Amino acid sequence: MKTCYHREKVFGCARGIPMDRNAKIRIMNQARAWSARHRRPRQHKGPITRAFLDVLQALLWGFHNAKDGRCFPSYEAIAKRAGCCRDTVCEAIKMLERANILTWVNRIIRVQASEGCRILRTSNAYIFRDPLPCAAAKSEIQTETSHPVSLLRPIVVDEALRASLLRFELAFRTKKRDT
Repeated sequence: MKTCYHREKVFGCARGIPMDRNAKIRIMNQARAWSARHRRPRQHKGPITRAFLDVLQALLWGFHNAKDGRCFPSYEAIAKRAGCCRDTVCEAIKMLERANILTWVNRIIRVQASEGCRILRTSNAYIFRDPLPCAAAKSEIQTETSHPVSLLRPIVVDEALRASLLRFELAFRTKKRDT
Protein backbone atom coordinates (compact mmCIF):
# COMPACT_ATOMS: atom_id res chain seq x y z
CA MET A 1 0.00 0.00 0.00
CA LYS A 2 1.41 3.36 -1.03
CA THR A 3 1.26 6.21 1.46
CA CYS A 4 0.29 9.63 0.16
CA TYR A 5 2.02 12.56 1.84
CA HIS A 6 0.72 16.11 1.64
CA ARG A 7 3.78 18.30 1.40
CA GLU A 8 4.02 21.70 2.97
CA LYS A 9 3.87 24.47 0.38
CA VAL A 10 5.94 27.60 0.84
CA PHE A 11 5.95 30.89 -1.08
CA GLY A 12 9.46 32.09 -1.94
CA CYS A 13 12.52 30.71 -0.17
CA ALA A 14 11.80 28.02 2.39
CA ARG A 15 13.28 28.01 5.84
CA GLY A 16 16.64 26.38 6.12
CA ILE A 17 18.83 25.01 8.85
CA PRO A 18 22.40 26.35 8.82
CA MET A 19 24.95 23.56 9.17
CA ASP A 20 28.69 23.50 9.50
CA ARG A 21 31.05 20.97 7.95
CA ASN A 22 30.81 18.65 10.95
CA ALA A 23 27.02 18.46 10.69
CA LYS A 24 27.27 17.55 7.00
CA ILE A 25 29.73 14.78 7.81
CA ARG A 26 27.39 13.51 10.57
CA ILE A 27 24.56 13.35 8.05
CA MET A 28 26.68 11.40 5.53
CA ASN A 29 27.72 8.96 8.26
CA GLN A 30 24.13 8.61 9.42
CA ALA A 31 23.10 7.64 5.88
CA ARG A 32 25.85 5.01 5.65
CA ALA A 33 24.97 3.61 9.09
CA TRP A 34 21.24 3.45 8.30
CA SER A 35 21.99 1.63 5.08
CA ALA A 36 24.24 -0.88 6.88
CA ARG A 37 21.55 -1.52 9.53
CA HIS A 38 18.87 -2.15 6.90
CA ARG A 39 20.97 -4.28 4.55
CA ARG A 40 19.26 -7.44 3.36
CA PRO A 41 20.89 -10.68 2.25
CA ARG A 42 22.50 -10.42 -1.19
CA GLN A 43 22.60 -6.64 -0.99
CA HIS A 44 26.11 -5.30 -1.30
CA LYS A 45 25.86 -2.12 0.75
CA GLY A 46 22.20 -1.77 1.65
CA PRO A 47 19.20 0.21 0.46
CA ILE A 48 21.19 3.43 0.11
CA THR A 49 23.40 2.71 -2.89
CA ARG A 50 26.53 4.50 -4.08
CA ALA A 51 24.47 6.60 -6.49
CA PHE A 52 22.11 7.62 -3.65
CA LEU A 53 25.12 8.66 -1.55
CA ASP A 54 26.41 10.66 -4.54
CA VAL A 55 23.06 12.49 -4.67
CA LEU A 56 23.23 13.22 -0.93
CA GLN A 57 26.81 14.42 -1.28
CA ALA A 58 25.84 16.71 -4.17
CA LEU A 59 23.01 18.17 -2.12
CA LEU A 60 25.10 18.70 1.01
CA TRP A 61 28.38 19.90 -0.49
CA GLY A 62 27.25 21.34 -3.80
CA PHE A 63 23.92 23.06 -3.19
CA HIS A 64 23.37 23.54 0.55
CA ASN A 65 24.16 27.06 1.74
CA ALA A 66 25.94 26.60 5.07
CA LYS A 67 25.18 30.12 6.30
CA ASP A 68 21.39 30.26 5.88
CA GLY A 69 20.56 26.60 5.21
CA ARG A 70 18.82 27.08 1.86
CA CYS A 71 18.95 24.22 -0.62
CA PHE A 72 16.58 24.13 -3.59
CA PRO A 73 18.22 22.78 -6.76
CA SER A 74 16.31 21.12 -9.57
CA TYR A 75 16.46 17.37 -10.20
CA GLU A 76 18.42 18.06 -13.38
CA ALA A 77 21.04 20.11 -11.54
CA ILE A 78 21.39 17.43 -8.85
CA ALA A 79 21.71 14.72 -11.51
CA LYS A 80 24.42 16.65 -13.33
CA ARG A 81 26.42 17.26 -10.13
CA ALA A 82 26.00 13.65 -8.90
CA GLY A 83 26.70 12.11 -12.31
CA CYS A 84 23.50 10.11 -12.55
CA CYS A 85 20.10 10.32 -14.25
CA ARG A 86 17.05 12.27 -13.11
CA ASP A 87 15.13 9.12 -12.08
CA THR A 88 17.97 8.09 -9.78
CA VAL A 89 17.76 11.49 -8.08
CA CYS A 90 14.02 11.02 -7.54
CA GLU A 91 14.50 7.54 -6.04
CA ALA A 92 17.44 8.68 -3.93
CA ILE A 93 15.50 11.54 -2.38
CA LYS A 94 12.61 9.21 -1.53
CA MET A 95 15.00 6.72 0.08
CA LEU A 96 16.82 9.43 2.02
CA GLU A 97 13.51 10.66 3.35
CA ARG A 98 12.57 7.13 4.37
CA ALA A 99 15.90 6.94 6.21
CA ASN A 100 15.04 10.21 8.02
CA ILE A 101 18.06 11.98 6.50
CA LEU A 102 16.17 14.78 4.77
CA THR A 103 12.74 16.07 3.96
CA TRP A 104 11.46 18.61 1.47
CA VAL A 105 8.75 21.20 0.95
CA ASN A 106 7.26 22.45 -2.31
CA ARG A 107 8.25 25.98 -3.26
CA ILE A 108 5.45 27.85 -5.06
CA ILE A 109 4.95 31.25 -6.68
CA ARG A 110 1.89 33.31 -7.58
CA VAL A 111 1.65 34.29 -11.25
CA GLN A 112 -0.79 36.75 -12.79
CA ALA A 113 -2.58 35.26 -15.79
CA SER A 114 -5.31 36.61 -18.05
CA GLU A 115 -7.97 34.56 -16.23
CA GLY A 116 -6.72 35.54 -12.77
CA CYS A 117 -4.03 34.49 -10.37
CA ARG A 118 -2.39 31.07 -10.71
CA ILE A 119 -0.10 29.27 -8.31
CA LEU A 120 2.81 27.35 -9.82
CA ARG A 121 5.25 24.98 -8.17
CA THR A 122 8.83 26.04 -8.89
CA SER A 123 11.03 23.53 -7.08
CA ASN A 124 11.58 21.62 -3.87
CA ALA A 125 13.42 23.01 -0.87
CA TYR A 126 15.41 20.33 0.96
CA ILE A 127 15.82 20.33 4.72
CA PHE A 128 18.43 18.05 6.29
CA ARG A 129 18.00 16.38 9.66
CA ASP A 130 21.15 16.53 11.75
CA PRO A 131 21.46 13.47 14.00
CA LEU A 132 22.93 15.74 16.70
CA PRO A 133 20.69 18.82 16.56
CA CYS A 134 22.08 20.42 19.72
CA ALA A 135 25.60 20.54 18.27
CA ALA A 136 26.83 24.03 17.58
CA ALA A 137 29.77 25.23 15.59
CA LYS A 138 33.01 25.67 17.50
CA SER A 139 32.96 29.37 16.83
CA GLU A 140 29.59 29.66 18.56
CA ILE A 141 30.64 27.65 21.62
CA GLN A 142 34.10 29.05 22.38
CA THR A 143 34.45 32.57 23.66
CA GLU A 144 37.50 34.36 24.97
CA THR A 145 36.49 33.84 28.61
CA SER A 146 35.29 30.25 28.45
CA HIS A 147 37.57 27.26 28.28
CA PRO A 148 36.51 24.66 25.66
CA VAL A 149 37.05 21.70 28.04
CA SER A 150 34.61 23.13 30.60
CA LEU A 151 31.82 23.05 28.00
CA LEU A 152 32.06 19.31 27.35
CA ARG A 153 29.19 17.17 28.54
CA PRO A 154 29.86 13.87 30.30
CA ILE A 155 29.45 10.93 27.94
CA VAL A 156 27.02 8.27 29.09
CA VAL A 157 28.05 4.85 27.82
CA ASP A 158 25.80 1.85 28.27
CA GLU A 159 27.19 -1.62 28.89
CA ALA A 160 26.56 -2.91 25.34
CA LEU A 161 28.53 -0.02 23.84
CA ARG A 162 31.31 -0.45 26.39
CA ALA A 163 31.58 -4.17 25.54
CA SER A 164 31.71 -3.49 21.79
CA LEU A 165 34.41 -0.83 22.30
CA LEU A 166 36.48 -3.28 24.36
CA ARG A 167 36.11 -5.97 21.65
CA PHE A 168 37.20 -3.47 19.00
CA GLU A 169 40.22 -2.41 21.05
CA LEU A 170 41.21 -6.02 21.67
CA ALA A 171 40.90 -6.88 17.96
CA PHE A 172 42.93 -3.80 17.03
CA ARG A 173 45.71 -4.67 19.49
CA THR A 174 45.95 -8.28 18.31
CA LYS A 175 46.02 -7.19 14.66
CA LYS A 176 48.72 -4.63 15.42
CA ARG A 177 50.76 -7.24 17.32
CA ASP A 178 50.54 -9.71 14.40
CA THR A 179 51.94 -7.23 11.88
